[in-house]
Amino acid sequence: MARMYSRKRGKHGSKKPPIKIVPKWIKYDKKEIEDLILKLAKEKYTTAKIGTILRDEYGIPDIKVIMNKSISQIMRENKFYPEFPEDLTSLFRKAINLREHLVKNKADKTSKKGLEHLESKIRRLVKFYAKEKKIPKDFIYDPDKIKLLVQK
Repeated sequence: MARMYSRKRGKHGSKKPPIKIVPKWIKYDKKEIEDLILKLAKEKYTTAKIGTILRDEYGIPDIKVIMNKSISQIMRENKFYPEFPEDLTSLFRKAINLREHLVKNKADKTSKKGLEHLESKIRRLVKFYAKEKKIPKDFIYDPDKIKLLVQK
């Protein structure tokens, strides 16, 4: 039986169009799009969630093509970007949840090893972001302080 799909199988889901042009159907101008981004940022949405909302609810497919800057750049310019980058914050949350799990399930060795790997990844990212000046140079990963920081 012949193969119906090509051999190269990438990730599923939508793909960005190869040509970077502003679609004609967009009925919002740059100022309106920026206002939408800031409104959603005030509601504490992440940049990924803002992009999804703009795509699904407002029909704006690609912010970077239209605005010539990313959602996070727009948020930074208007002082709405969080103190820590989103990938680091999500890793903090994951570590907190895993620590809470290990308090209840002390014999879970697999999760304990997973927490060690996760915290190692966090420390590497902290070092990288400190070097890139995205977080304070003197920031040190401490699970107890992180728990308070994430709960804000």
